[in-house]
Amino acid sequence: MTPKDNKLKLIAMYLYINDMYNDVLKYSCERFSNNSKPAFTDIEVMTVYLFVMTDMQLFKVKQIHKYAKAHLFSWFPQLPSYVAFNKRINRLSEVFRLLSTSLITEFQPQDCILDTSLLDSMPIITCSGKRKGKVATEITDKGFNSTKGMYYYGLKLHALGFRRPKQLPFPEQFLLTPASENDLNLFKQAWETIRNRTFFGDKIYIDLNFFQNMYKNNNSIILTPIKATKGMPGAVKQRNKAADDLFSTAVSKVRQPIEALFNSKVRSTKGLLVHVFGRIAAAYIFLIFNY
Repeated sequence: MTPKDNKLKLIAMYLYINDMYNDVLKYSCERFSNNSKPAFTDIEVMTVYLFVMTDMQLFKVKQIHKYAKAHLFSWFPQLPSYVAFNKRINRLSEVFRLLSTSLITEFQPQDCILDTSLLDSMPIITCSGKRKGKVATEITDKGFNSTKGMYYYGLKLHALGFRRPKQLPFPEQFLLTPASENDLNLFKQAWETIRNRTFFGDKIYIDLNFFQNMYKNNNSIILTPIKATKGMPGAVKQRNKAADDLFSTAVSKVRQPIEALFNSKVRSTKGLLVHVFGRIAAAYIFLIFNY
């Protein structure tokens, strides 16, 4: 039984996805076969997937299908088997990418601080570095995650987000790269030309000469925790420690919300792109429906 408020959310989400699908999304998943109009539509697939993730906080496809079968079957009587549902989800990766882009572009919260951005990345893990990666090898490779202290095969999701006081940052842009891509190199390729901006990042973004030139050319700066200098005399290091620790703590507190967004480890080896873009869509679709 779906509570009354949840029924309204389910209906509203279905109508929104229906409009988006018929306006834009359908062109990225057109079928040219005898099964071009399945009984259980793509709109229903997306609605079930996103609704259960956002409303019930269930994130595995098997969990989502089990919940839908138990509680949403009267709404979606054509719900297929788990195997068929999983296949349908996996073929909609481009649809979820486009939906995520639309959500990020069209529904920017009013409390975004547009001249302050947070930088971070997270590993999308397909398997540990101890084994040979076999999933999506055309877009994945082996990388090292310093936070977890581990090698892994997979992708890396890079985020540039507008700061929001006491809230998760709102993404200005997400970029997906192989796991080996260095965060600083990605910044130089994608975001170094952004003007009049203050960036907050971790120690991997430290490159004094590069950011001096960026300030000179674009009036943008980056603030990171203090990194100890090799060979610094112990007396000088101790004298600077209090100020350095205070500054590092202040930077870390600003960056903490974006790290909270990136605190999960991917274990599934199927639907890799759906997992990434479906999570992004689910994370921000609440802005429309006030989750």
